[in-house]
Amino acid sequence: MRYALIICDDESDRRGPVELVGDPRHVAWIDYLDGRGITLLDGVRLRSSTDSTTVRARNGETLISDGPFVEAKEQIGGFALIECANLDDAIEAAARHPFAAHGVVEVRPVWDE
Repeated sequence: MRYALIICDDESDRRGPVELVGDPRHVAWIDYLDGRGITLLDGVRLRSSTDSTTVRARNGETLISDGPFVEAKEQIGGFALIECANLDDAIEAAARHPFAAHGVVEVRPVWDE
């Protein structure tokens, strides 16, 4: 089954994907996934929420604003798409993600039907 690990943090970690790939904690996480037979299908690091644009369609009008619609301490900073046997394995993978130590990793099943 596929699961999206939605990674939320306070955006204080400004490293980009290139820096994160070499981080020993991220390397250890990838090694953990490989050792457990969990496949990392895809993943991306998002730019800061201050770079985002929010789009809403209401009554035939397109409403555009800068930044996130909801103000919160933690913002979505990226995601990892994994494939594993069950929710327990996905939860364990999320708990071992380096950003889980200071942020939140939401585990959400992907519609596979």
